[in-house]
Amino acid sequence: MTHTVEDEQVYDVVVLGAGPVGENVVDRVRAAGLSAAIVESELIGGECSYWACMPSKALLRPGIARSDARALPGLREAAGGPLDAAAVLAHRNEVVGDWKDDGQLDWLDSIGVRVLRGHGRLAGPRRVEVVSPEGERRLLTARHAVAVCTGSRAVLPELPGLPGARPWTSREATSAQEVPERLVVVGGGVVGAEMATAWQALGSKVTVLVRGGGLLPRMEPFVGEHVAEALRARGADVRAATVTAVVRDGGTGPVTVVLEGGDHVEGDEVLFATGRAPRTEDVGLETVGLEPGSWLDVDDSLRVLGTDWLYAVGDVNHRALLTHQGKYQARIAGAAIAARAKEDALPDSGSWGAYAATADHAAVPQVVFTDPEAAAVGLSLAEAERAGLRVRAVDLDMTQVAGAGLYAPGYRGHARMVVDLDREVVVGATFVGPGVGELLHSATVAVVGEVPIARLWHAVPSYPTLSEAWLRLLEAYRG
Repeated sequence: MTHTVEDEQVYDVVVLGAGPVGENVVDRVRAAGLSAAIVESELIGGECSYWACMPSKALLRPGIARSDARALPGLREAAGGPLDAAAVLAHRNEVVGDWKDDGQLDWLDSIGVRVLRGHGRLAGPRRVEVVSPEGERRLLTARHAVAVCTGSRAVLPELPGLPGARPWTSREATSAQEVPERLVVVGGGVVGAEMATAWQALGSKVTVLVRGGGLLPRMEPFVGEHVAEALRARGADVRAATVTAVVRDGGTGPVTVVLEGGDHVEGDEVLFATGRAPRTEDVGLETVGLEPGSWLDVDDSLRVLGTDWLYAVGDVNHRALLTHQGKYQARIAGAAIAARAKEDALPDSGSWGAYAATADHAAVPQVVFTDPEAAAVGLSLAEAERAGLRVRAVDLDMTQVAGAGLYAPGYRGHARMVVDLDREVVVGATFVGPGVGELLHSATVAVVGEVPIARLWHAVPSYPTLSEAWLRLLEAYRG
């Protein structure tokens, strides 16, 4: 069968990947008057819309709401029963549009972006080849920039028996249509902790296997302790273990997870949440002198080092693997591309002000939607000390906050503020407890804005809310 090659088409900007990051890049360059084409091999809207942020939160929210209700007098009895799992899964399906992307396509059309369905690869500097699902090839040329926004994928370890065991990754965990009676979760990071929380609330008997330590190891140690304690209190088995093999006869029936030392755990499904890799293995990096499958190093305008036309935005640059940070980078990249295209006004190095991504270095916010929630921004105490800062950690038992007792009798939580003693500014803040995700943006403003402690005293929290944690932290710091 022969495949036609259409005449080469020229655009100011060509973007590989139509997830939230790629969408924000083309939105910014189109707003600046540049022409743009975007290439997508799967669903427009990307991982976040269909297999990550949106479906996971749709699965998690009912269980957390029920937990909050069970803590309150007057609601405790009414919220005593199980979740309607079928209704939760149906709502999740509605949130992701039943894995159809018509609405996202309509939006790109409305802002004048050319959408090409198919697999896109670099074919040399400023050139992209697109192969459609039907096998037709199209060549694109970018006058000013190509942006690689292809995101990341789940990584499965090399273990005996794993390929034939049909393991879940994050995609299967957020899109499954039935509740497994028993779920084994391998990995204690964000995906592992959130999915253990969600499926346990939906009725699964959950076992979490964490290699070498506790849950959420990239956050302050007390966070993982609180989350693990809550999972155990609801019936989960959370343990330190190393997986050596996986057995599932014929790819059907129960799965056996073999542990170091000879023990084993059985489940109906097994989720491996053991890391991410960049989706750059087949985007033509070799045609421009870069290594296929590698993370792409960029400057603060998100331009790939050593190039004057190639940008890598979002997960692929490995700076902060979070949707909101990728969208932030996309806004910066789009503005930088437009400025360079129109005026060639930006220098090759140094600081670009509004065209420089700085909040994805040491001021990254993240909420983990477990029960209880965890939220952090900036540096942990250990990270600050490794960076050579002279710091002090101030800790708070959240029961000292009046709003916590009103949120729920018996509220349990913890907060930590990390202060740079030389500059007297907050460089990190971490919270764990019900509802603490709503505290995070105030912490983010304090860290990103480098607000002096002396000024934070004048940011008066409303009484009685959880935000009064700030007052208690400042009081503890002043002594």
